[in-house]
Amino acid sequence: MKKTGITLLALTMLLAACESGNSKGTQETPDISPSPTVSAVSTPTAAPTPTIAPTPAPTQEPDPTPTADTKQYHMNSNYDIVPNQPDGNKKVVLLTFDDGPKEKEMNDALIATLKKHNAKAIFFLNGYRIKQKPELVNLLHDNGMYIGNHSWDHIVLKNESNAKIDQQVEDVQQIVKELIGQAPHFFRPPNGAGNDYLKQKVKAENMLYMTWSNGSLDWEKKETHNDPKKVIEKVLDQLHNGSNILMHELPWTVEALDDLLTQLEEKGFSFVDPGSIELGIKGE
Repeated sequence: MKKTGITLLALTMLLAACESGNSKGTQETPDISPSPTVSAVSTPTAAPTPTIAPTPAPTQEPDPTPTADTKQYHMNSNYDIVPNQPDGNKKVVLLTFDDGPKEKEMNDALIATLKKHNAKAIFFLNGYRIKQKPELVNLLHDNGMYIGNHSWDHIVLKNESNAKIDQQVEDVQQIVKELIGQAPHFFRPPNGAGNDYLKQKVKAENMLYMTWSNGSLDWEKKETHNDPKKVIEKVLDQLHNGSNILMHELPWTVEALDDLLTQLEEKGFSFVDPGSIELGIKGE
């Protein structure tokens, strides 16, 4: 009986110890379920790759300087103004004034009349006169007129040396550029007299060489030509499509201009903007 009791007591104690061990094992087993916070940090969800649109090319501002493609007229071998397109306006004239700048009063009057008729003109200036009255170059330019090169001394260039021709052309280019920021794009030889070298020099200076195709004869020192009515008469007698009209800074021409432009308009003619003319002669 003693042994049996002892044996039962030992079994009871052993069972109790086992149950206690199982209970402790359950409590100490760690919870390995992933925490939402830990998961967000350790394994971030990759964001979708955005679609990148191609960067558009920058819009280029148009060049304010007219190019050959945008110009509407050219000059032919007769020095007439001709439209580039078959349906272009043929009934135009080019207005030009030589041998300035002379007097502010005459320039003011010419500018006022030209503006009244919405016309622009080329003023072919001599270098020695520019040096005397540079402010008149600015006056003409600031009022929308075009400055042309008429040589420095108004000498007949066709018989001069190449070096002399270079000087007569280049010095005017330089002084005009210093005054208005750009050199002339038009050249007219004094007395209309030039040679092949002069034409090459003018072209190299990016200018259009021209004489005229309609002379007013206002420069002739005859009493009959010092009359505004005679100036108008001479121009109208030679009038044709594309007329390149030669006039001068002279009192009788200044007086004639308003009536002349009015009569040209009444005949259906327009005044070509020199800036719309290509810097090259076609038909030579």
